[in-house]
Amino acid sequence: MADGNGSTSIHNGDDAASSMTPFIVASGVATVVLGAASLFVLNKVNRKREDDVVGEEDECEASEKKPLDHTQYPNGYLNIFFGSQTGTAQEFGKELQSEAAEYGFMPRLIDLEDVPMGDEGETESFVKFLSAGLEDAVGGERAKSVFLVATYGEGEATDNARMFVEHLKGLYSSRDENSSVNSFLEFLDFSVFGLGNTEYEHFNAMGKLFNNLLPKFGAHRVAELGLGNDEDDIEGDFQSWKDEKFWPAIKKQYFAPPAKTPSGNGHTNALPKCKYDVEYIEKVNGKISRPDIVDQEDINSFTRHYFTSIDCPVKVVRELRNESDEGSTVHIEIDISDDIGKRVFNYMTADNLAVLPVNKDSDVRKVAGALGYNLDDVFRLKPSPKNEKQFKHIFPTPCSIRECLERYCDLTMVPRRSELKSLAQYAQDPMDKKALLRMASKEGKKEYNEKIVDAHLGLVDILTSYCKSIRMPLEHFIDICPRLLPRYYTISSSSSVHPNSVHITVAVLEKSRLDGSAYRGVCSSHLASIVPSGKSTCRVFCRDSTFRLPEDSSNPIIMIGPGTGIAPMRALLQERSYQRNTLKKKVGDSILYFGCKNRNQDYIYADELESFIKEGTLSSLYLAFSREKKDKVYVQHLLKENAENTWKLINDENASVYVCGGTKMGQDVVQTLKGIFRDIGKKSEDEAHSYLKKLEEQKRLVQELWS
Repeated sequence: MADGNGSTSIHNGDDAASSMTPFIVASGVATVVLGAASLFVLNKVNRKREDDVVGEEDECEASEKKPLDHTQYPNGYLNIFFGSQTGTAQEFGKELQSEAAEYGFMPRLIDLEDVPMGDEGETESFVKFLSAGLEDAVGGERAKSVFLVATYGEGEATDNARMFVEHLKGLYSSRDENSSVNSFLEFLDFSVFGLGNTEYEHFNAMGKLFNNLLPKFGAHRVAELGLGNDEDDIEGDFQSWKDEKFWPAIKKQYFAPPAKTPSGNGHTNALPKCKYDVEYIEKVNGKISRPDIVDQEDINSFTRHYFTSIDCPVKVVRELRNESDEGSTVHIEIDISDDIGKRVFNYMTADNLAVLPVNKDSDVRKVAGALGYNLDDVFRLKPSPKNEKQFKHIFPTPCSIRECLERYCDLTMVPRRSELKSLAQYAQDPMDKKALLRMASKEGKKEYNEKIVDAHLGLVDILTSYCKSIRMPLEHFIDICPRLLPRYYTISSSSSVHPNSVHITVAVLEKSRLDGSAYRGVCSSHLASIVPSGKSTCRVFCRDSTFRLPEDSSNPIIMIGPGTGIAPMRALLQERSYQRNTLKKKVGDSILYFGCKNRNQDYIYADELESFIKEGTLSSLYLAFSREKKDKVYVQHLLKENAENTWKLINDENASVYVCGGTKMGQDVVQTLKGIFRDIGKKSEDEAHSYLKKLEEQKRLVQELWS
C-alpha cells in the first residue's frame, strides 16, 4: 500500500468538510443515512385492537360503530396511511383529510405503525382492519386508501412503516402461484405519494415499492404514483399531485358529491376545530407536578423520544477550530456514567446520538409575549370533546408553558405553506390574513420563497415582526406548531475506550439572513452555548449506526471523512487502538482520507491523528486542504491517486470502506470507486456497478451522509 509505513501525504483541499454536522432530518423527509431501529423504542408499541380505527375526527371511530351519514359521505371511508420520519407525510395526510368531505369521503388518518399485521404470513388482521366500516358505505365493497410514504436513508422504510413493509415483503417472498396471498387485497383501491430526495441514490424507493407491491396482492391503482422531491419543492410536488392527479382520479373513479355541505366554523370569527384542550393547574408548594405516567400505546409514535430520552451531564465543550477561523466546530463529551445512563446508553462504537434541541430563551419570550401566554402557567394537555378515542400524548404534561415552548415547539424552522394557511385563520388584521393566504397559495409560491424561505423566517419571526395580529389559545398553537425534532450526530468515541461517556463533533450552524441578521442552528448553537458544570445537561437518546468494524480485525479499513465526517472515523480508530493495544489482537491497516479548508484553521483532531500514526494504529493519512492553493483537491481526488492500492486493499485484502459527510462528497467518492473498479479492476461499467452493490450488500461499503 502507498505510504504503508505510516508517512503522511498532504495535498490541497477538501472543501467538502460539511457546514452542517448533524445528520439532520430535514424538510419533511429523512435525509439521514441510518440503518437500524432506534433504541428509544424501549418496548414495541402494542397494536391497537383490530376493531379500532386511528382517525382524527370523532365520526371515523369504527369502534363506536356509528352509522355513516351517506348524505354527507356518499363515497364512504378514505383511509389515509402515512409512513413518516419527521412528520411531513402526516402533515400531507392532514391536508387530504381536511379536503375529503368535499369529495364525499369520511377520512381516517392512520399511522402505519398502528396497522395490525398479525403473525408472519397472516393476512386476516390487515384485511379486517381495511374492511372496517365498508358495510356502511355506498359501493362499500371497495376499500379506498392512499399511502403517503417517505424514504429514509438509503432506500429504507421509516421507523413507523418498517414493520408494515417487512410484513408485506415477507408475504410476497413466501407466495406461490396458487397462494391466496396473490389476491388478498383485491378489494383495495389505492394511490401512492412518495416523499424522497434526489440527492440520494435510492430516490423514493418506498413510494415505488408500495406502488409496485400492492398490485401483486390484487390491489387496484387509482391515481398514478406521485413522487415528491425534498431537494426542490416537496410541498409543491404534493400539491400538484393532489390537485391534478389524485382528486381528479378519485372523482372519475367513484365520485358522488355530498348532498350537504359539512358544518363549518359558524361565523367568521369562530376558532377552527382543535383536537386538543388545555387544563390549567395550580403549582403544588410552588412546584410543577411530575408528568403523568403514560402507557406506551398512548404515546404518539413521532414524539416518543420526548418521553424516553434522558438528561445527561455535559462535561466538556471544546472548540476544535483555530480562533482565526470564523466558523466553529465543537467537541462535546456527555457523561452517561449514572445508572439510568448505563441502562439507556448501551451504545456501540460510532452509533448515532440524537440530541433534543432547546429554543433560545429570547425566542420563547417573544412568542409568549406575542400570543399573550404566561410562561410560568402550568397545564395538562388533554383531548378536546369527542376526540378522546384517538388522542395520543405528544409530550409529557403537566409542564409549564415555558418548557412547552422551549423543548417541544419548533419556533425557528421555516413554516410550510400549509402552515401559513392555518395561521391565517387566527389573524385579526385582514391584511395579515390576506398576506398569509396569498403566500400559501400556488400563485404565491415565488413570494413565499422570497419572503419566508430565502429570508429563513420561523414562526417566532412571523408572530412577532410580520403578522403581529395573530392570536390563538395555547392548545391551538400546540396543534399548529411543528414539533421540535431531534438532531442526529454520529458518535465520535469508542464505547470500549469511553464506556462512561459519549463524544460528538458538532459544526455550529450560522448563516446571514437577507436583512443582515444571523440565523443560527437551534441545536448546534444550543450545544455550543453550554458551559459545563454540575447542572449543565442535554437531553439525548441513542440509535444504531451502520458503521461497524469488520468481525476479523486483521482486515484493512479505508475511511473517508472530510470535515465533521471524521467523527465516526475517530471512533473507529479508538476502537482499533483498543483492539491492538489492550486486546492484543492482530489489526489490519487503517487508512484515512480527511479534508478541510486550511491546516491552520479547521484541521480538527490533528493532534489525535498524529498520535494514532505514531502508535501504529493509523497506517496512512491523506490530507486535503482546499484553501491553501489555487487548485482545489478533494478527498475523492486523493482516493483516485491511490487507485491501484485501493483496488488491492478492497479486492485482494477484503478491506471495508467507510464514508461520512455531505451527499455530494459521497456521490463523488462512489463514482471514484467505480472508476477504480473499471480502470484497475478491468471491469465494464455494469460489472463495476454490480461490484459496488455487492460491497454494499456485504456491509463492506458503508455511507452515512447528510444534505
